[in-house]
Amino acid sequence: MVPAAGSSAPEQEPLLEDAVGTRYSRQKPRDRWHGAYLIFFLLGIGSLLPWNFFITAKHYWRYKLQNCSDEPGPVGQAASDLRDYFESYISIASTVPSVLCLIGNFLLVNKVAARVRILCSLFVMLAVFLVITVLVKVDTSTWTTPFFALTVGCVAVVSSASTVFSSSIFGLSSCFPMRNLQALLSGQAMGGTVSAVASVIDLAVAADVTDSALAYFLTADIFIVVCIMVYLLLPRLEYSRYYLSSQKESPSLVTVPADSSVEDEAEPGGTVNSSLLTRSAGIPPLRPILHKTALLGFCLFYVFFISITIFPSLSSNIESVSKASGSPWSTRYFTPLTCFLLYNFADWCGRQVTAWIQVPGPKSKLLPVLVLLRTIFLPLFILSNYQPRAHIRTVVFNRDIYPVVFTVLLGLSNGYLGTLVMVYGPKIVPKELAEAAGVVMSFYLVLGLALGSACAVFVVHLV
Repeated sequence: MVPAAGSSAPEQEPLLEDAVGTRYSRQKPRDRWHGAYLIFFLLGIGSLLPWNFFITAKHYWRYKLQNCSDEPGPVGQAASDLRDYFESYISIASTVPSVLCLIGNFLLVNKVAARVRILCSLFVMLAVFLVITVLVKVDTSTWTTPFFALTVGCVAVVSSASTVFSSSIFGLSSCFPMRNLQALLSGQAMGGTVSAVASVIDLAVAADVTDSALAYFLTADIFIVVCIMVYLLLPRLEYSRYYLSSQKESPSLVTVPADSSVEDEAEPGGTVNSSLLTRSAGIPPLRPILHKTALLGFCLFYVFFISITIFPSLSSNIESVSKASGSPWSTRYFTPLTCFLLYNFADWCGRQVTAWIQVPGPKSKLLPVLVLLRTIFLPLFILSNYQPRAHIRTVVFNRDIYPVVFTVLLGLSNGYLGTLVMVYGPKIVPKELAEAAGVVMSFYLVLGLALGSACAVFVVHLV
């Protein structure tokens, strides 16, 4: 997937890839065969792959939490609660520890090399997913609650590692031209689509739930190994070495006034008044980054707050109104197709659009307005055919087409607005603070996910 080059409005000049000037005498190398772009795209897929594989395997988790049976048995209110609200619990388990990991990653951004952080987090994700894969064929019917606790623990560990990986690779991509950052963000959305497609194929091909889940999680294991391999390949590319050498020569700095000039692009040799900057291997300055990214940070926070409140806790429990017919569409494939696959594909499409259209700009007042308008999705999904319903009995949107349309709009708006804000953040601060700004933007994102997942638990119990 290679985005086409497009024009930008004047207020988006910091996003232009053309060099304004350079102190470097060597010629800027081309990204041959789009190698770096494809590597960032694959790393983007891998950064959210663990989360997507956890939430998309809904049929498998229901099977495990029903005493390893396809039909719910008389297992008590506790087991029923674990089964019906499983997505809400793993949302909290995945996002709350991630906030702490992001804070730690910011403190370590100049103390521990990005290579160490990225590779360590990938190996941790691989180890945990191997444990999850082994447990697929283990009979957990006699220890359902401990299995749930173990699964939640695995989710917390793998999500923490995924957060360190995502924020580190995002900060690293900020040192490259914008199209590489777009590749990373598009890859994140494609990761959800890949997991959803794998889930549907496994459901269709495998006769047994555990056989389906085994093939499903083995796919995740293999892809994490692929991510390790392509990341090790990245610094071997001449194109990558050109930009990574600039990062080494201009590390993050300690003191930058809040009104410092903004870099036009992550281009080696960009000029910043050296008298205003003090080299250090310590903690990057937080105040100028927060000052520059405050509005964009709020927008990013709220985009993902609304999205995680709805997806997957609310949207994955919306059932087909014709479920009683017993057709494969309404019972087996409705949720994997209309919730997971449709949302993730729409999210990916929204992110891809930013390669051609980048409006509104980072200083536009329309941007926060569009972000706040997404609040309307909450009542729309609540009033669809969400099941089970304990308090709000009214179903206003009682046709299958409604949640399909709502899911498409939710995914498109999440992908487009979220990508715009993420791309704008590191580009409106001085080049020397780009990696640290990337980590700060990731913090806003994960904070939105953490509070949104907590809110989702309240919402699904309210319905």
